[in-house]
Amino acid sequence: MDQNRFPSPQAATIAERVAKTGIDEAMIESLVRTFYGKIMADPVLGPIFGAAITDWEPHLQKMMDFWSSVALLTHRYDGRPVPAHVRLDIRPEHFERWLTLFRETTAEVCTPEAAVFFEDRAQNIGRSIQMGVDFFRNQMAARA
Repeated sequence: MDQNRFPSPQAATIAERVAKTGIDEAMIESLVRTFYGKIMADPVLGPIFGAAITDWEPHLQKMMDFWSSVALLTHRYDGRPVPAHVRLDIRPEHFERWLTLFRETTAEVCTPEAAVFFEDRAQNIGRSIQMGVDFFRNQMAARA
């Protein structure tokens, strides 16, 4: 049997999402570049991220891989976000600011359907990273 004639259920799901939302690699790149442009210029988040990221282009590429993996299941991202964020001086109010800027950006560069998809994932991912950061910091404090 020719397997190419019958797409996997996962491929069908991605194709449906792309058709419904318009998410593609170009949208992901626009989202990432616009969003991190806002982060760099932000008076609160800019200094925090700027202290950790000296060359933004590799970070932007990594974030494009991340969102491509989340939205299009490309499996390009293989990073570990929690340890990277533990090193930053970020608190819950920073996560809220991050989400506010992300929502602004999705409204500017995405279709309404894509914005809902990205915002939902960003909120869940942000919450997960925040919980991971809190856990690791509590572990480190308990050892000190």
